[in-house]
Amino acid sequence: MILYDMVDSGNCYKPRLLMAKLGIPFTRVEVNSHTGETRRPDYVAKNPNAMVPMLELDDGRRIAESNAILLYLAEGTRFLPGGRYERALAYQWLFFEQYSHEPYIAVRKALLTFTERAKDATPERLAVTLERGNKALGVMNRHLEQNEFFAGNAYSVADIALYAYTHTAEMGGFQLDAFPAVAAWLKRVEADKGHVPIG
Repeated sequence: MILYDMVDSGNCYKPRLLMAKLGIPFTRVEVNSHTGETRRPDYVAKNPNAMVPMLELDDGRRIAESNAILLYLAEGTRFLPGGRYERALAYQWLFFEQYSHEPYIAVRKALLTFTERAKDATPERLAVTLERGNKALGVMNRHLEQNEFFAGNAYSVADIALYAYTHTAEMGGFQLDAFPAVAAWLKRVEADKGHVPIG
């Protein structure tokens, strides 16, 4: 398999983390969106959405979107719940991550850390991303006060998806000590067998 990714992207980290845990060998091809490499014609021919990550299977078929890649890789493993309800919970949290979490936590970090995004870091946008990111962390914290993980009682793709940007949220100005259940969950995720860091 070939994973087209970018080393500092949380979305790209998700499949790298799961493949490490599953012992799946793969070749990494760095495609840097900061320098426009995702918009090169040869890459757009493979992924018309011009984004990373993208997984190319051994037979040449391709899958884009980080959470779709997670679901493909997790099929038949401990990372995708077998029960219908628990599996629906995993999907619920994957959708939450992309709609209510990543657009604020990841984007605020990008606005504050990537020089090419500095022009977009208006006070209004920083305020909105902080408010909505804190809301997402609050939703997670309330869930984790009663549960060890996000989809039932076991670590799953939902935890991988939410971990990717939550564990670096402080780089975006979020105060994780205000969300103690989230902070404790981060430690549980990192203690799971086969964990690898983002870099």
